[in-house]
Amino acid sequence: MNSSYPKPNHTFKGTVTSVRGSVVDIEFPPENQPALHNQLITEGKEKIVIEVITHLQLGKVRGIALTGTQGLSRGSAVYDSGKPLMVPVGEQVLGRVFNVFGETIDGKDFNHDGEKWSVQQKPVTLNQLSTSSEILETGIKAIDVLAPLERGGKAGLFGGAGVGKTVLITEMIYHMVGKYEGVSIFCGIGERVREAEELYREISEAGVLDSTVMVFGQMNEPPGARFRIGHVALTMAEFFRDESKLDVLLMIDNIFRFVQAGSEVSGLMGEIPSRLGYQPTLASDLAELQERIANTVSGAITSIQAVYVPADDFTDPAVVHTFNHLSASIILSRDKAAQGLYPAIDSLRSESNMLAALIVGRRHYEVARQVRETLAHYEDLKDVIAMLGMEELSTEDQRVVNRARRLERFLTQPFFTTEQFTGQKGRMVTLEQALEGCERILDDEFYDYPERALYMIGTVDEVKHK
Repeated sequence: MNSSYPKPNHTFKGTVTSVRGSVVDIEFPPENQPALHNQLITEGKEKIVIEVITHLQLGKVRGIALTGTQGLSRGSAVYDSGKPLMVPVGEQVLGRVFNVFGETIDGKDFNHDGEKWSVQQKPVTLNQLSTSSEILETGIKAIDVLAPLERGGKAGLFGGAGVGKTVLITEMIYHMVGKYEGVSIFCGIGERVREAEELYREISEAGVLDSTVMVFGQMNEPPGARFRIGHVALTMAEFFRDESKLDVLLMIDNIFRFVQAGSEVSGLMGEIPSRLGYQPTLASDLAELQERIANTVSGAITSIQAVYVPADDFTDPAVVHTFNHLSASIILSRDKAAQGLYPAIDSLRSESNMLAALIVGRRHYEVARQVRETLAHYEDLKDVIAMLGMEELSTEDQRVVNRARRLERFLTQPFFTTEQFTGQKGRMVTLEQALEGCERILDDEFYDYPERALYMIGTVDEVKHK
């Protein structure tokens, strides 16, 4: 591990007046009061880093610790570094794993002699934004057909615990780093240490580590570190977009943990909580992060964000506020997961602003509309089938059920990142192949084939081989 802490400036010395968990109050001489977001450092072997969050009065500041506060007490000396949190950027960060301070945590040497950027960057101005809308193909049928992603947009993967958010994100990294000549940045907010290690190993084995950067604010770290790690990842992404003119794929797992860290910081700061205990600044905290993800004329940051839905309640304020920023919402369903239909994407509730005839083309729009209609009709008939059986349906309704069940199975797909668990080789399917498969099923070409033949395949042509 390298040490990236800034050097303390001994002329700007303050004294700790109170310590409450991660929140520290410090008094400075009025003429040396540190600026907002400056890093304050203690001396000694185990340095404690504190970020200035608010000015209480002239000479008195309140900060949130980005490290543990063990050993800090009233009267301890604290020094102003004179600068905000800075992280390394550039080609040298590729293939490496970082923490919130821009230190490598992958056990390898890191001699960075390039630039360092402040994590407090401003969003790009309106006149720098690109106004064109382009589709970003993922190679995953259910997403590309029914909820296409926007290049430079923000997509959310919504779901409760254990429905496959992280698996879907790792599969997208695998598909998209190979397909697009850009950079992938994975940001783990509140990740379990085990998940971080597994993801690092998977990306390394997939051969895409050299074009990937990973940053982690792990579950056991203080809330201040978890709250800032998203800004660290965005700063690295902005360098690749603005200086290297590259397209960047930014994966965030999990936005709810970012909100949770903000809630912890807010509570420690003594702010009055809003509904359901969230911080009163929930909307502005999220907007501060999300508005930096944008598509400019030189490059694009496309973000795919996992969003944990507490108790599967989509009216939770954290979930509602996240929805407002997204161009595509992919809803993962526990019912689909229980039926073994992976990826467990709810085709009827997932949506995208890109699914308009003017953007995706008339053919794609019509196919998606017919697939949704067929699945919605089947959903309406499920109660009748449960009570009376298939035999009581009209001939046309029986055909609709036949099509819908085959579409549901065709929209499943074996993943490269789960090969070791399922024993099935992963498939990447182009948008053209996915649309062709849906059209042929809608035309009843596979009416007499068993449903199982369409389960966990790539292109529809595999049915006949199976």
